[in-house]
Amino acid sequence: MKLELHPSAERGHQNYGWLDTYHSFSFGEYFNPVREHFGALRVLNDDIIAGGSGFGEHPHNNMEIITIPLSGSLEHRDSIGHAEVIGPEEVQVMSAGTGILHSEYNHSKATSANFLQLWIYTRNRNVLPRYEQQRFDPKLRENKLQVLVSPDTTTTPGSLWIYQDAWISRASLSGNATLEHETHLKSNHIFVFAIEGKIRIANQLVAKRDALGIMESGKFKIAGEEDADILIIEIPDR
Repeated sequence: MKLELHPSAERGHQNYGWLDTYHSFSFGEYFNPVREHFGALRVLNDDIIAGGSGFGEHPHNNMEIITIPLSGSLEHRDSIGHAEVIGPEEVQVMSAGTGILHSEYNHSKATSANFLQLWIYTRNRNVLPRYEQQRFDPKLRENKLQVLVSPDTTTTPGSLWIYQDAWISRASLSGNATLEHETHLKSNHIFVFAIEGKIRIANQLVAKRDALGIMESGKFKIAGEEDADILIIEIPDR
C-alpha cells in the first residue's frame, strides 16, 4: 500500500469576500504542477459562500460533478429545467455530458453556506446531461460506510450514480471505532478526505481537512483518533 498525505495547509486558498475557497488540486488562479488531479478526481473544492452570493450561470461538459453541502443550503438552476434547493445531508450529482449551464447560489441572504464540490473525469463522453439529488440519513453512516455515489444503483442500492467506475462513501467515526474499506476495483485509487476530526490509516494521522491518497490498497483499516466525519473517494487511475 502506498500513501500520499495531502495536508490541509498545502491546499490552494482564495478569498474573494463573497467566496472563501480551498482547492485540493489546481483550480482557477491556483496552480500546483504536482497537484493537478488524483487519478480521475480532478477537483475537490471546499467552498464557503457568503449570504446572498453565489456562482452565476456557467457551462460544463464531459465531467461528473458532485456537490455535498456541509452547512447551509444552495439554490441550483440549470439549462435542462431543474430549480432545486440542496441542503445538508443531501448530495447532488450532475453529469454534464454534451454540455450544461447552471448556477449555484446561497439559499440564505444572511448566513454563509459551506459545501464540497468534486469533479470526476467521466467514463462516457458526450452523453445527455442529467441531474439527480437525494437525502442520506446520517444515522446510517455511524461507524460504517454509507455509499453516496456509485457506478450502478442495482449493485449499490440507495446510492446516486455517475458515468464512472467510482464510489464515494461517507462515515461518521467515533474516537474508539475502526472500520475496514475494501477497494471495489483492484486498479482503483482511494482519496480519503477528513471533513472533521482525526483518523489514522496505516500509522498515518489524517486531521481535519487533510486528505490521504492511497494506491495499491486492497483492504485497509480506518481508526478513529477522535470523533470524525470522513469522505472516501474511490476512483480509477486516469
